[in-house]
Amino acid sequence: MNAVILLLLIILAYFLVLFGIAFYTSRNSNNESFFIGNRKSKWWVVAFGMIGTSLSGITFISVPGTVGFAGFDYFQLVIGFCIGYFIVAFVLLPIYYKLHVTSIYTYLEGRLGISAYKTGAMFFILSRTMGATIRLYLVINVLGKFILNELHVSFELTAIIILFLIVLYTLRGGVKTIVWTDTLQTTFMIAALIICSVYIMNLLNLNAFNAWGALQEHGYTKLFYTDPLQSNFFLKQIIGGAFITISMTGLDQEMMQKNISVSSLKGAQKNMISLSFLQAGAVFIFLSLGGLLYIYAISKGGSFQNVSVNGKVVSQFILAGTNMSGDALFPNIALHYLPSYISIIFIIGLISALFPSADGALTALTSSFCIDILGLLRKTKKTEKEKKHIRLIVHFTFAIVFLGCIFLWKALDNGSLVQTLLTVAGYTYGPLLALFSFGILTKRMLKDELIPIICIIAPILCYILKEHETVWLHGYHIGYELLIINAILTFSLLLLASKKVKNTH
Repeated sequence: MNAVILLLLIILAYFLVLFGIAFYTSRNSNNESFFIGNRKSKWWVVAFGMIGTSLSGITFISVPGTVGFAGFDYFQLVIGFCIGYFIVAFVLLPIYYKLHVTSIYTYLEGRLGISAYKTGAMFFILSRTMGATIRLYLVINVLGKFILNELHVSFELTAIIILFLIVLYTLRGGVKTIVWTDTLQTTFMIAALIICSVYIMNLLNLNAFNAWGALQEHGYTKLFYTDPLQSNFFLKQIIGGAFITISMTGLDQEMMQKNISVSSLKGAQKNMISLSFLQAGAVFIFLSLGGLLYIYAISKGGSFQNVSVNGKVVSQFILAGTNMSGDALFPNIALHYLPSYISIIFIIGLISALFPSADGALTALTSSFCIDILGLLRKTKKTEKEKKHIRLIVHFTFAIVFLGCIFLWKALDNGSLVQTLLTVAGYTYGPLLALFSFGILTKRMLKDELIPIICIIAPILCYILKEHETVWLHGYHIGYELLIINAILTFSLLLLASKKVKNTH
């Protein structure tokens, strides 16, 4: 049988398994099942499944490719992630459970008013839509480039089919279904990662002990970068990583929707702390695999070369005349240089990394728009059937929005989307972080109409600063601390526009 046809059949079988889980978990489901899983999820199931959501296809593809150029510098961010998870567990989760929220942005309504509530929800919708579609685009692009192109299936048709399938298995069960499909998909992703790593080590005649030595010999294990002017300075990365997690996990309805589906605060905190260590372990293996892939490619004649791209000289890793830098490294080697069964395992791992972020995002965006923007769970005269009808329309609408964004990212692809994703997060999650910080740390209030204006102005000012950083900041390069700068600027503007009141909610 043709290898491409076999891969396609395996992908179809994979979806059938997902549909089976969706059918089983969505029995007797209702709107509460869709939005918060009836608050009956097991913490350990949520923790394991959230590894796939937090890592996604971006990590699976992009992180290994960064090692040849930056060593283990990405792990500086991961250290910050772990710190951030502890803050989410012991600062934010108690607030959410105390208020018994369905949408975490209802906290902003109680503390700062309806405008803050709507603004927070809209920034989440913008942030998650952009982040989820970047991840989706990356994996769809790999599937199309290496598999479906041989069957003369276009990128556009591939995107439509995959989104249609995601909509089908998330349509009824929502969070109740996502918790279990994410667990299955995380299992496949981690298994693919380990199998690919072991296979490459065997090809290089290495074991788990001397593989590290080989990585050190090639200079791939450098972890801490000490130049404070550079964007990868270790303190910037660690602090930035902590705030990225606080924002992209603790203030993100998709991630918190799964957490608050756990029956108790203690269980949700166990989930968050377990996730921090599991994610760190998985990223360490991804980085190690990235170094091993470069060593293998060098043994096949690959080398780093300076080439001119759009008038600028950049370093690229070239093997057999092909640029294998960044996002291209892992898929190229797995699908062109390794046996077909490893290629199949890679594809299974890849689609398993894709769907926990895509299906969860689609569900969370539907939930947030229905609850926060339309007020679907508030006291209304609408019947349960009418609410479900509205929810389905919103669900399909977001799928169409996803499709448009995927086509946009295809046009803007720069070859290393993990950097793009975190930069986008710096602009969109900054106002969210500022709103929650303002609510928690102060006892001040401000006029409703000022909140959205401030939350729009601050990211624009940050963008202008970022564009002129080299001149204005005398050679200083803004890295992942962009999110912190954005949040501080937004917080400061909120503070200036606010006034102290004697009584707050």
